[in-house]
Amino acid sequence: MKKRLVFVLFGLVAAFCTFMLYKQASPVLQQLDLRMKDARFRVRGYVKPDKDVVVVAIDHKSIKEMGRWPWSREVTARLIENLGVYYGTKVTALDIVFSEPQNAKADQALANAVKKSGNVIMGYFFRGEQGEIPAAALAQLENAKVKLIKIAEGVESIPIPEFAGLDPNIPTVGEGALDFGFFNARPDADGLYRRSILLLLYNGDIYPSLAMKALSHYLGSDIMLDVRQWGVDGLQIGPLRIPSREDGTMALNFYGPTGSFTTVSAADVINRRLPADALKGKIAFVGATEVGIYDLRPTPFDATLPGIEIHATMAANALEKRFLRYDSITQEMEIACIILVPLLLGCLLALAPGTFAGLGVLTAVTLAFGGFNYAMFNLACRDMTLIYPLLGIALTYLGSEAWRNLVVERKGRHLKKAFSSYVSPDLVRQIEKDPDKLVLGGEQRELTILFSDIRGFTTVSESLTPPELVKLLNEYLSPMTRIVLEEQGTLDKFIGDAVMAIFNAPLDVPGHAAHACTAAVRMMEKLHDLNKGFADRGMNTLDIGIGINTGPAVVGNMGADIRFDYTAIGDSVNLASRLEGLNKYYGSHVLVSEDTRSQVRDSRFIFREVDRVRVKGKLQPIVMYELMIANTDILPRFEEGLARYRSQEFSAAKAIFDDLASAYGDGPSRLYAGRCAEYLASPPPADWDGIYIAKSK
Repeated sequence: MKKRLVFVLFGLVAAFCTFMLYKQASPVLQQLDLRMKDARFRVRGYVKPDKDVVVVAIDHKSIKEMGRWPWSREVTARLIENLGVYYGTKVTALDIVFSEPQNAKADQALANAVKKSGNVIMGYFFRGEQGEIPAAALAQLENAKVKLIKIAEGVESIPIPEFAGLDPNIPTVGEGALDFGFFNARPDADGLYRRSILLLLYNGDIYPSLAMKALSHYLGSDIMLDVRQWGVDGLQIGPLRIPSREDGTMALNFYGPTGSFTTVSAADVINRRLPADALKGKIAFVGATEVGIYDLRPTPFDATLPGIEIHATMAANALEKRFLRYDSITQEMEIACIILVPLLLGCLLALAPGTFAGLGVLTAVTLAFGGFNYAMFNLACRDMTLIYPLLGIALTYLGSEAWRNLVVERKGRHLKKAFSSYVSPDLVRQIEKDPDKLVLGGEQRELTILFSDIRGFTTVSESLTPPELVKLLNEYLSPMTRIVLEEQGTLDKFIGDAVMAIFNAPLDVPGHAAHACTAAVRMMEKLHDLNKGFADRGMNTLDIGIGINTGPAVVGNMGADIRFDYTAIGDSVNLASRLEGLNKYYGSHVLVSEDTRSQVRDSRFIFREVDRVRVKGKLQPIVMYELMIANTDILPRFEEGLARYRSQEFSAAKAIFDDLASAYGDGPSRLYAGRCAEYLASPPPADWDGIYIAKSK
């Protein structure tokens, strides 16, 4: 649990750090955030805008037919008059300013067309520097400013950019205009246009943009500005509320690249080539799209979006209420993601078993957050941050995985290296997964200990050269070791030709006594196969004895400070060794203690009680069983003979044992037949308890 809490702590620290960066609004991170938000538009793709917003383009076709821009104002007059009178647009908004006179005739023709249309919103441009402005032009702008302002208590100023000068239309042309709106645009720090300027200050008054004025007259309601303590809260046009950032700008929800809006060529309007009802009742934004006129703006969707389409985008967003919202709810959702996402990742990483699983968790959490953020953008139009929660994810993962690799898995790798040569792969994986389960300083626990030894190995070794002897041992010990490991045992050591293995250490192995017995059976079966190969090659065959005992022992790293081994010591270990040695005396192959026998409930194993013996070095007698591998059908007769032997019916017992030894070559029966003969010649004392005392190991 403590280890897992460390991962959660990394998530908490990452959440705090990213939240502080979020509050500081670092310009570098803000720019990265904007770039990442831009990708959402490209993932979403094109969206069809409102059909009532159209673009009348002064495009390449128009320049080719009508001549170089700027055109004679008589040509522009035909364009404006046709839009308002012949095609019946509800509002015609001009992304053009006529700030200088051309000639009296041309200027008057344009003025007459503007007046005759009666629906023209003329554009103008604010400048940073002051200049001389005709009084008549300023008077025309008097009605253009915002007159309805709702100001909250305590507001002393409004954080809207203020300009010192402007480029108005000449009074002659502007006299018949329905209204006026500025067409200033401001890019973000990286040069991309992502927002529409809704309001600007001039001479202490607030003026709305061309698109805002077009919407106001299209909807037939005045603009009302709502100002709170933090700045502009929004604008109201009749029933339509337009959200705003505090500085009077609105994030644009772009529809697509150039040409996303219904676009008609100005030349087609001038020459009346369109169907009569093609533009009826619509908002027509008139402006240049021809590359050579240089009214192009780089946006997240298009590096060369005509400026006129920015005004059209703002108007269409408003009519469809497709605002990219950044309100208090959006900010609360951002903060929740910044705090909760790293914490969630930390919790999941705490449960991940390793580095690769942690990488999968990182991918899943990142995709889940990305999907949620995109869903909020695409479905709810919420302009939530991406960079800060992702930064929290990155910090959590880097910190957690550094901890995992430098502390947790380093310990696991060390233990894996230490145990992999003598512990089964399953146990090694458990050690890697949770190395804290190991107690390496020494602990007492119940073990099953297995000893095996080659019978007559000295005789075998004398007939072989050293290389042949090494090869023989390797051929024998390699499969025996694999059997121990496959049965979840731990190879304790090789003692010459002997093998010592322990079960239930260093980790718990349920049913460890049964695993040890299975290993013994498999070792005998494997020896049979090996002997066939040895015989075919003209080599000596081998015979082994195996002793198994279950009981408490001390297990851990033992030895000198410069050299130690993981091993087990105690009476239980000694008894297993004694049992292995007694196989030679009884003519058996696998002897187990009563403690081992009592823990094995598997019906696959057949045990017979062999003797009650007091082994050397032990005061208390033990009951010893043979794990039978062959000749199991003799068990009932052997048990009958053993019962008669303990009842001191030595003649009857001898007859049974002689029969079994002769018919089956059974080692224990041969031993008991010899004992019966001895007791018939020299009967035991009256208090004889049937316990045999072993004189050697």
